Parts: sequence; structure tokens; C-alpha cells
Amino acid sequence: MNSTMVRRVTLSIALTAALAGVTACNSSGSSGSSGKDDKAGHKSTTRVSPIAALRSAEKSTDGADSARIESTTSMGTIMSMKSGGVMGWGNGLTGDMTITYTGGTMADTMRKMGSASMEARYLSDAYYAKMGDTFAQQAGGKHWIRYGYDDLAKFGGGSGALLKDQMQNNSPNQSVKTLLASGDVKKVGDETVRGEKAAHYAGTVNVADFAAKSSHLTAGQLADMKKQFTQAGITTEAVDIWVDGKGLVVKAVSKAEMTGSTMSSTTYYSDYGVKVSAAAPPAGDTEDFKDLLKKQGGTPGSSDTSTGSGTVSGS
Repeated sequence: MNSTMVRRVTLSIALTAALAGVTACNSSGSSGSSGKDDKAGHKSTTRVSPIAALRSAEKSTDGADSARIESTTSMGTIMSMKSGGVMGWGNGLTGDMTITYTGGTMADTMRKMGSASMEARYLSDAYYAKMGDTFAQQAGGKHWIRYGYDDLAKFGGGSGALLKDQMQNNSPNQSVKTLLASGDVKKVGDETVRGEKAAHYAGTVNVADFAAKSSHLTAGQLADMKKQFTQAGITTEAVDIWVDGKGLVVKAVSKAEMTGSTMSSTTYYSDYGVKVSAAAPPAGDTEDFKDLLKKQGGTPGSSDTSTGSGTVSGS
């Protein structure tokens, strides 16, 4: 594995771990599908409006602070993955996830390095990805890579700034906020999700407009983000969520078309209030990604980290 491969894989891991974290607390990426274990039920006779019901779900889910997460994400032929673990959002995004590559060019690359899965830890200022021994031998001997949110914002342009904002201000109720912002939210009906009755809501949102309204980005960052979204062919996102009788989001699916591919995800939430105790890996076994890239003779730029398409496809 040469230095170019190390750089590309390092940046690909940045995309993958970020996608897993964002998806876990904001399903963004097959839409409308209820899953083979979810059954449609009769139409609801409840008179509560979808907006009122979703605002209640937004509050309930936000106040739960943590949950167990199961998620699948795909990005055309570039990558498909599944992830699972626990995430908390009471004081920034924290948690532990195991990410497994199940298909695409990224999975092929990871298998060549001896492992198709990795552990990711999320803290308030950064997330960490644990690589296998083969990669570590080629990348300085350390197994963990640290990705600081400030660095991702600096190197990733507008979309990097958006990623930092999402990683530090995210929770499962973000999918509810996205749906509320769609302008065409509707209740599809009452269905069963993993044996539990849940109300199904759906809508479509303009991605750039929602990011502008919901993030803390500057005018310059927003302009850069919209430019990057346009270049990637991302305009709208279809969002479906399922809310149980306690007003908690139990499932979220979404789909966004990109140039030449589709990004989609399905996420299940359970065990709300579960204990989350993520901690930074040992410093002696951790390398900062920007330092690693310098050692490998590369400098990350917006084209590498903005959408991930160039990064992963080049791996």
C-alpha cells in the first residue's frame, strides 16, 4: 500500500465515519420503504395534525439524550455499510459505533487491508476511527486516527463546516426537524416497526435551504456549501420517519439523489436513555489525520472532503 493509497483511505475513512455518525442521529441518505419486518396497518383515525404530532416527537426524542442505533447506508457503487452501537446527544454527539463495509469500492479496498470493519468513537470535538494492523503498519504504526471537527470544517469548505455543525449539534430529532421543514409533510398511516405500533410520516425537503435555516454557518460557508451541493447534484432529500406511542422516533429513512448515484440510509432507534461512556483512545496509539497526511506527503483540500465522491472512488 503506497502513500497515495494511505491518503485516499484516510480521507475515505473520514467520510465513512462521518456518514455513520450523522446518519445515526439524522438519517440522511432508501426512502419510503418500511422494511421486511415492518407491516403496514390501517389508516389512522386520530385527528392530531402531522405538524403537531411531529413537534411533540421532536421534543420527546431530544429529551431522551441517548439511544441504541442500527443503521445501513449506501452511496451508489462507491460504498455500502452497516453500523451499530450507542449514541448520546445531551452534550454534543458522543458514542461508540462499529462500522462494517458491505459493498462497493470502499469495501474492496478495506478487505485488501485485512479488515472490512472498524470501530468509531464520537466525542464533542472529534471522532476517532480504529484501523487494522495492516493499515497501521503503513501509516506510522498507530491504529487510531483522530478527525477534529475544526479540521474537517477548515479542509472541507462549506460542506465541511456543515459536517462540523451536524456532528456537534445533532440528535435523532434532526430528522423530525427536517421533515417539519419540508413544507409537504403528511401522515402516511399507522404501521408496525419491529413489533411496535408507530405512526409513519413523510415529506421532501430542499437540502441547501434546510441547511441554511438549521445550521450555524456563516454566509460565506453557506455559499460554498450550496456550490458543493450543486456540483454533487444534490438538491432534495426524501424523508420518512416512524414515531411510537411515546412520541419517540423509532425509525428514519431518507434518500438523496447525487450526480451518477444515490445516497440512502435506514436507521432504527431503541433503548432510549441507554448509558453512553465514549472516551478518547490512548494517545500513544492515536495519530491526527492532518499530521498523518503531512507525513504521507498530502494536504487535504475541499475537493477531497466536500462530498466524498472523489475521495472514495479514488481509493
